[in-house]
Amino acid sequence: MRPAVTIATRAARAAGELILRHLDRIHTLEIEHKGRHDYVSQVDRMAEELIVRELRHAWPDCAILGEEGGERGSSTARRVWIVDPLDGTSNFLRGIPHFAVSIALMEQGQLVDAVVFDPVRNELFTASRGSGALLNGRRLRVGQRVQLDGALLATGFPFREPEHLPAHLEMLRRVLEKAEDLRRTGSAALDLAWVACGRLDGYFEYGLAPWDMAAGSLLVREAGGRCADFANGDRYLFSGGVIAANVKLCGLLYETLRPAVSEAMLARLAEPRRSRSPRGDAKPSPGAHRRGRE
Repeated sequence: MRPAVTIATRAARAAGELILRHLDRIHTLEIEHKGRHDYVSQVDRMAEELIVRELRHAWPDCAILGEEGGERGSSTARRVWIVDPLDGTSNFLRGIPHFAVSIALMEQGQLVDAVVFDPVRNELFTASRGSGALLNGRRLRVGQRVQLDGALLATGFPFREPEHLPAHLEMLRRVLEKAEDLRRTGSAALDLAWVACGRLDGYFEYGLAPWDMAAGSLLVREAGGRCADFANGDRYLFSGGVIAANVKLCGLLYETLRPAVSEAMLARLAEPRRSRSPRGDAKPSPGAHRRGRE
């Protein structure tokens, strides 16, 4: 295990313990409405601060891109940690036991390490570039299904961006004509982790932020799968849309979705990269990123 994964694991487990301690007293939490169907609790913020302290204790000069705190640190930092302290906030706030801590490390524009921790199931997913992906120390491999017929897929809805809903509903129709079934779990990080370990055959979603999918996408790739954007390229972290599966199925899923992809979705792929942010946005003020899924 690389030192970065060891540090991120320690931070993720500590955040997971904090989250679980509050699961039985959700009714006492202060909840803030950030935007359309977008909520944050004090647990999200406490968990992110805990993670940031752990990471900066090991690397004081690192930069952070977090769901709650936005971008912190130097724009020229070699290491950028991408953090979602509680992916699945909506589930958590309703007592639905399906959420995760997601931490990824980017070095010089490349994702190199990832940790996704499910504190309810005590499942730790880890990956390092070129070294494979693990679940609680066991090697992971994506599923081997090569046809959409019989495939179990996961997705989510762009409910904070209703202008994309018609396109997404058409995607669902096209997929359900071929696949066995669809799941909507409420945690992009876990959807991707479950693709990496073969529980799901594939996953697609639009309307995501980098912290939703950074760690999970590296898990998929290191488990032998592929992640693509909605133009079948590799700019998923920049575009907010991702398709994930094994290599063959990822291509078939893209071909199925392609007729429903809107011009507005493709336009985001053409946006130039203007900062170190994986989405390519100009550097925001803390807390400015609010496109995150849950």
